Amino acid sequence: MAFNWNSLQNGSDIRGVALEGVPGEAVNLNEQRVARLAEAFVQWLKKKSDKQKLKIAVGMDSRLSGPDLKASFIKSLVKQGADVMDCALASTPAMFMTTVTKPYLTDGAVMLTASHLPFNRNGLKFFTSNGGLEKADIAEILSLAASNIVETAVETGTIENIAFIDVYSSILADKIKNEVNSENFDKPLEGFKIVLDAGNGAGGFYAYKVLKYLGADISGSQFLDPDGRFLNHIPNPEDNKAMCSICKAVSENKADLGIIFDTDVDRAAIVDGQANPVNRNELIALSAAIINEEHPGAVVVTDSITSDGLTWFINDQLKATHHRFKRGYKNVINESIRLNEEGKESWLAIETSGHAALKENYFLDDGAYLVTKILIKMARLKKEGKTLTSLIENLPRPAESKEFRIRIEAEDFKSYGEKVINDLELFASTQEGWKIMPDNYEGVRVSCEDQLQKGWFLLRLSLHDPVIPLNIESDIKGGVHAIADQLVGFFEEYKSLNFNILKNR
Repeated sequence: MAFNWNSLQNGSDIRGVALEGVPGEAVNLNEQRVARLAEAFVQWLKKKSDKQKLKIAVGMDSRLSGPDLKASFIKSLVKQGADVMDCALASTPAMFMTTVTKPYLTDGAVMLTASHLPFNRNGLKFFTSNGGLEKADIAEILSLAASNIVETAVETGTIENIAFIDVYSSILADKIKNEVNSENFDKPLEGFKIVLDAGNGAGGFYAYKVLKYLGADISGSQFLDPDGRFLNHIPNPEDNKAMCSICKAVSENKADLGIIFDTDVDRAAIVDGQANPVNRNELIALSAAIINEEHPGAVVVTDSITSDGLTWFINDQLKATHHRFKRGYKNVINESIRLNEEGKESWLAIETSGHAALKENYFLDDGAYLVTKILIKMARLKKEGKTLTSLIENLPRPAESKEFRIRIEAEDFKSYGEKVINDLELFASTQEGWKIMPDNYEGVRVSCEDQLQKGWFLLRLSLHDPVIPLNIESDIKGGVHAIADQLVGFFEEYKSLNFNILKNR
């Protein structure tokens, strides 16, 4: 049977199984297919850039399959006549920066990564100077790969090895020096103890090339060495084990700050000096507070599962505007770009997952850049005798918060899920104390004003999986349970829903 190239699409990325070792997961992203994807990218890029001679940068994260897949991808690029900048171990944001940083200015860039997914997975993220490719672009590249039409190059390309992560690190370090502008100009982080957890991904460079270089004490930092087995924990700021690990390291080392990256460093979270995680809604609030000082009153675009307390903080405390949109980092980024084009100033697009993109930084979702902004503010606040968390001390925190991922067992899971969501909207409109929230761009969001509930819930369809995630928050103890109880009765009517996780909570 012909290979289904579309099975490799994951929104605006390509992802697949690159190594054996997990039962039931057959390899579908091998060296031959990666080589064909390289040919397709060259064809696509020639068409989009109207250039016949291309310069393309290629990097990878720490995955075990990375070296072989990267070698195959580069070999194929060279056969197609492209000149290649081999960046070896890199981060996803650094690869984009090759397209806009002089004197490199590549025509395109590719990062081999599968973010926080297990060791056996890998994938590709593509960039031009306009940013990351869109979903439609990926579909076009996969269509070109499926056509198997190969153009013969007049002459082969060249390969140049460039440690671009050093260039990228210097950009971040210089930004901290210039914007902190301390008396000790070259060591603005001296006196700070900062623990970095790279999760054995690609982010260890930040400890040595930025933090230590600028004077910070990085003793206590952990899992800095790249190791694609990810034996210590999943490199993912959303993972509970990962966050517990960095919190423990901050506590044991009496650090001023903890930093954790995902595998390819496009996401981040921090931990304060009291070993409390600053993640999800707290990280959005902190980022919004920092950006609002520079651009007062601008729109902050977030994903749909942010809390009511965050909305109050942005709208009432910061006097800015909170704009919830669809889950998915490209959705959030593109919405912020759209608002700017309409004349509505928006400088921050950020997801609860830790993806944060700033207008000042090409709307690139870059965990290291966000952390750099936070470090600059931390150093400035220290001069005033204040801490980072003083910026969000008035942020309301819910008493309870939980996500339930309800599986759809129908063959056409999208249509079935959409019907459930539409039916729930009708059901919710008949329930006393429930109010359907306006200006919701995804699923159905309901405010629960009953005295035993005092919260909200959001039911939406997953972007890629046969799942309808249910997020519930409450301002009182037992509120999540009370809201879930009322929803169980509704879900029982749907025989193709597996909601045992909700019933057995």
